[in-house]
Amino acid sequence: MTARSLAVAALLLLVGGATAVASIATHELWWGLPLAASALAATNVWVGRGWLTRLPFALGYAGVVIAAVRTRPEGDFVVASSARGYLLLLLTLVVLVVAVVTLPRPGRAPVSGPVGGTT
Repeated sequence: MTARSLAVAALLLLVGGATAVASIATHELWWGLPLAASALAATNVWVGRGWLTRLPFALGYAGVVIAAVRTRPEGDFVVASSARGYLLLLLTLVVLVVAVVTLPRPGRAPVSGPVGGTT
């Protein structure tokens, strides 16, 4: 692990969080969830699979969505328990599953990705 790959992982964690904020902000609009799904698909293809590429992005995305789903002590919430809210949660689950399923297996040759170099 180099300092560059750790910096890329930290940046992708932040990009995942920013993508989640945008997804949460627009998920109730008619075009919000399709836009979020297409942005997530494009980003997952762009970053490539790996421990320091796709996984930090997915963890950043899921962390922000899970934090937004929780009800606050005041009783208010950011993501409603509506069909669109549950679809946003399903989209988050899909992002996490894709990130974990596409991780490189131990003992295999490293695969180079567009962003993170070798993983």
